[in-house]
Amino acid sequence: MPRAVVFDLDYTLAVPRRDRATLLEEATAATGAPSLTRQSYLEAHRRNLTSETREPIFADLLADSESDADPAAVATAYRETIADALEPLPDVEAMLAEFRDAYRVGLLTNGPVRAQRHKLETLGWEDAFDAALVTGELEAGKPDPRAFAAITDELGVAPGDAVYVGDEVEADVRGATEAGLRAIQVLLADGPDPDPRAAAHVEQADIAATLPGIVAALD
Repeated sequence: MPRAVVFDLDYTLAVPRRDRATLLEEATAATGAPSLTRQSYLEAHRRNLTSETREPIFADLLADSESDADPAAVATAYRETIADALEPLPDVEAMLAEFRDAYRVGLLTNGPVRAQRHKLETLGWEDAFDAALVTGELEAGKPDPRAFAAITDELGVAPGDAVYVGDEVEADVRGATEAGLRAIQVLLADGPDPDPRAAAHVEQADIAATLPGIVAALD
C-alpha cells in the first residue's frame, strides 16, 4: 500500500476559468508585447523549469521580436492574470484533507518559484501539503528523476512507496515511473489518451470522488 501521494498542480488540482491561450493574450496585450502562441510559450517554459520568475521565459520568447516590451512586466501581468482566473477543481480541498489522514501528501509542480508559489497563496493552499516543491527551487524539473527524488526525500518515503498524480504524459507519467514512483494519469476531456505506463487513470472531472478509492486499491 502506498505511504505517500504526490500531486501535480495545474490541471490536476486547479484550473483557470478561461483557457491559457486567452490569458496569455490578455497579458501580452496589457504590456504591449506581441501576440504569442500557447505552444511557443510551453516550449519556452520547458526550457526554463528552474527559474525564480517567468521573466526568462518571456525574455526567450521576445528575443527575436522587435518589441521593446519588458519581459519582467509581461511575466508579472501573466502571473496576475492567471491568479485572477484560478480555481480548485470541485471538492479537491476535502480530498487532500482526507488523504492526509492516511498518507503523506506532497506537491511537485513544474515552473518558476514566484509563479507557482503565488498560485498556492491564491488558492490558500500554503498548508495543504506535508511538503510542496516548485521546480524553480530545484536543480531540475520534471521529468528529471532528481525532481521526484527531491519530493520523496522531503516526505521521508522511498520512491516505491509513493504515487504521483498528474495529467502530462512526459513530465508526470513517464517522469514518475522512471523515477520509481507509480503514476496515476489524470485524463482531460481534450487531453492525451490513457498511457499504459500509468498504474491507473482518473478522469479530471471525477478526481475528488474517485481518486481515494483508486489509491487505496493499489498494492
